[in-house]
Amino acid sequence: MTRFSKLSFTLFFGGALALSSAAQSSPDSTGTKASAAMTAADSTFLKHAAAGGMAEVELGQLASEKASNPEVKLFGQRMVDDHSKANDQLRQVAAQEHVSLPRGPSAKDKITKTNLEKLSGDQFDRAYMEDMVQDHKKDVADFERESKTAHDPAIKSFATQTLPTLREHLKEAQKIAPTQQAKAQ
Repeated sequence: MTRFSKLSFTLFFGGALALSSAAQSSPDSTGTKASAAMTAADSTFLKHAAAGGMAEVELGQLASEKASNPEVKLFGQRMVDDHSKANDQLRQVAAQEHVSLPRGPSAKDKITKTNLEKLSGDQFDRAYMEDMVQDHKKDVADFERESKTAHDPAIKSFATQTLPTLREHLKEAQKIAPTQQAKAQ
């Protein structure tokens, strides 16, 4: 092999190794170092799930304090308990996959909380339960999709394991919400 051929081979092989290494542990679009199986969609799912989970805890705390209906208070406390547990599991998955999570709820969820804080009695109960129905419909759809399409096994497992609880939340919220609507009429 000539000197030029050896140099070309070395550069080509070295470049291929560098690309392979970068593909196995490369920053995603947010600068987070993600595992080889991690896709941008998986990372985005984790971040949205984390923000949503934190919102569920904050709104649940608000409901357990402000709700006038005992069923709504209990539902709020269940949101605190279940979503705190899921948030802990989510943080473990994110740490394992080297994904940095948001520190709090999304701007939209902060606005929802601000609006709910201004309400009381039946108005609060009704608005909170309506939000819980809509939010859990979206959560169930997102977790169903991720449980089927996630590339990262840890994320797929988290979505699959959390989905039954979210379905229970939706079912319970749908059961409580109409009772709040009936009071309004």
